[in-house]
Amino acid sequence: MADQLATDIIAKIKAHAEEGGDEITLGTELTALGIHSLELTEIIFDLEEEYDIEIEMNTVDAWSNLKNVGDMVEAVRALIAKSA
Repeated sequence: MADQLATDIIAKIKAHAEEGGDEITLGTELTALGIHSLELTEIIFDLEEEYDIEIEMNTVDAWSNLKNVGDMVEAVRALIAKSA
């Protein structure tokens, strides 16, 4: 079951995902959603703005480290905890 942070991040990802996909869960692979480097960069910017955090990684690093929705949620959760 996703918590509020996960639910919010999934909503942001849905805005960039290809239409007609299955339900997005924490285990959903970003590539399965048709999300590529440009969309990933836009999602990262959205998350930085929303949660007042800075995700210090270039798109190549992000793409290699963030394989699924759960990876993204945990990365954001860690940054929020660090900034608190």
